[in-house]
Amino acid sequence: MDTPKTADASSQAIPSGLSRLKELSLNLWWSWTPEARRLFEFIDPTLWVLTHHNPVELLAGIRPDRLKYLAEDPSYMRLYSATLKIFDEYRQNGHSWFKTQHSSLKAPTIAYFSAEFGLHRSIPIYSGGLGILAGDHCKEASDLGVPLVGVGFMYPQGYFRQRITPEGWQEAAYAPFNRAESPIHPALTPTGEPCRITVEIGSRVVAAAVWKVLVGLVPLYLIDTDVPENSPENRALSARLYGGDQEMRLCQEFLLGIG
Repeated sequence: MDTPKTADASSQAIPSGLSRLKELSLNLWWSWTPEARRLFEFIDPTLWVLTHHNPVELLAGIRPDRLKYLAEDPSYMRLYSATLKIFDEYRQNGHSWFKTQHSSLKAPTIAYFSAEFGLHRSIPIYSGGLGILAGDHCKEASDLGVPLVGVGFMYPQGYFRQRITPEGWQEAAYAPFNRAESPIHPALTPTGEPCRITVEIGSRVVAAAVWKVLVGLVPLYLIDTDVPENSPENRALSARLYGGDQEMRLCQEFLLGIG
């Protein structure tokens, strides 16, 4: 497997005065916060639409001279500062519902497992209602300050897109999504190494990489079995959402629950 490169908006020479744009783009908090969405849309409204409201891809494609201009634009800098203030206060989370209603509890960590998470179009690892519900649970848990951790699958090929042939038949088309243009990055161990896991499924030993998505205050960890040491059969376990036969589904559930 060729290790996907994570998005590096710094390659676009972001001015120092706007250096936290990259930080904002890598936390899906922007996806449900109007001020943050306006901040990115202001950069280039046309490109914002063309990138399907994906700030990571936006920052990777914007002209450096445009960012330099915005760094000297008083109205944009006011919006930038105001958005960062909201973001920082949100992350401090001092007056969240969970802390005010359950202040005497030692903060537990609640693991939320789901086969799919519908968070944003830039991370196409969902197909419908279950994924949207799981994504909304993560967002709401973040807003309430609930100490939730999500666990799911990476699905490099995502869910299929339906195409209809001239004869009227359905075709399933899969297209790998570009993780370098998504708000996602490799999960790291406490020592700073890429996180890897192994799980025994019967006589099979399955290795997996782990990716991380920040959903406000909620971390979401995604299991990815598309790693070189796996057999083609094992690499396919997390390739597609709801792909394969019943045996593959059982293996996926085992991997998700134990991994």
